Amino acid sequence: MAKVKILVDGGKYKWVTLPREEALKLLEMIEGELSSSPRDLQETMRYLRHFEEFYREMQKKFKDFIAPPHSLDDMIRGIVVVDKISLKKENNKNIATIVFDRRISVDMLKSLLEKMGYEVEVEVEKPW
Repeated sequence: MAKVKILVDGGKYKWVTLPREEALKLLEMIEGELSSSPRDLQETMRYLRHFEEFYREMQKKFKDFIAPPHSLDDMIRGIVVVDKISLKKENNKNIATIVFDRRISVDMLKSLLEKMGYEVEVEVEKPW
C-alpha cells in the first residue's frame, strides 16, 4: 500500500503531493462530495488535465505555484477548495502538490485518500 502525507501548515492549509493522475482523481472525488463545483476546483482540474502546458508556463515565468481564480461568491459561501497548486516533474513523472483551503477538512481528505488505496499520515506543523 502506497503512503501519502497530509501536511497541515501553521495557517491550517492542507498540502498533499500525488502523481498527476491520482491528484486529478482526488479532486474529482472531492467534487462528488460537494453540492456544487467551485470555479477554483474546475480550474485546478483543468491545470492537471493539461499538465504539460501549465508546467511549461510555470517554468517560463519562474513560478513555484499557480493560484486558481477564486469566485467571490464561492468565497462568501465558504466553498473554496484549492488555494494553490504546484506542478513538478520528478524522474519523468508528473507530480502535483495541491494546497487545499483551510476550510477543507483533514478527515474528508484522509477518507478519500484511503478510498483511493493510500495509507495516510497526517502531520501538523506548529505555527511559529
